[in-house]
Amino acid sequence: MKRVFLTAGLIAALALVVLASAVKPGNFAGTWALDKAKSQGLSPGMMNADSVTWTITQDDKTISIDAKVTGGQPAGGGGGTGGGGGMGGGRGMGMGGPRTYNLDGKEVTSDAGGQMGGSNSMKATWSSDGATLELSSVRSGNRDGQEFKFTTTDKLSLSGDGKTLTVNRHSESPRGTQDSTLVFNKQ
Repeated sequence: MKRVFLTAGLIAALALVVLASAVKPGNFAGTWALDKAKSQGLSPGMMNADSVTWTITQDDKTISIDAKVTGGQPAGGGGGTGGGGGMGGGRGMGMGGPRTYNLDGKEVTSDAGGQMGGSNSMKATWSSDGATLELSSVRSGNRDGQEFKFTTTDKLSLSGDGKTLTVNRHSESPRGTQDSTLVFNKQ
């Protein structure tokens, strides 16, 4: 009988340890302002902007990032890398509205619309420890007989106090590849 109670007690204790160590993904919700001094490899549009702000909304099922760029001069005629990278050509806009990802790990494909058309595929993947969220987007299509493809991968992580958002970005486009680190402070 003692053995049964001891075994049941050990199983209960093990269950509590498993529940306590269960991964709880980070919550990136909030308004975030780009800290240019701490960021590296910024695109000309971000570098020339007066401010770059990301407004992130997140629930159990989705995360949405609305990037806004204000002021500054357009760099190379505006443009961007497709992933809502925060380049608005100095007009106070993001790239076509918020980017919304499903947090269930399933890829979502939609018509991209806009001048370039094509399709947009987006996917969110959590790291095994739930501390980093990888957001990948691929925009591809054909414009005036020319095939194009823009890919952006953002790896989001929060500081221990939740006041700093770091985004490690890798993007590829017909113009080449770019790696950058965007550091945002919570507003």
